[in-house]
Amino acid sequence: MIEGLLSLLTGTILGAVFRLLGLPVPAPPVFAGVLGVVGIWLGATLVARFRP
Repeated sequence: MIEGLLSLLTGTILGAVFRLLGLPVPAPPVFAGVLGVVGIWLGATLVARFRP
């Protein structure tokens, strides 16, 4: 759980820095893109867990 919170904090800080510097944010621009990335992770995790 702590890794997830640290990742969220790091991402938030980096997102703010990118915006302040006027750089494009290196992340999906819409929520659907974020869900796509989560879906890829979820699919890979499920296969790794249930694959014999």
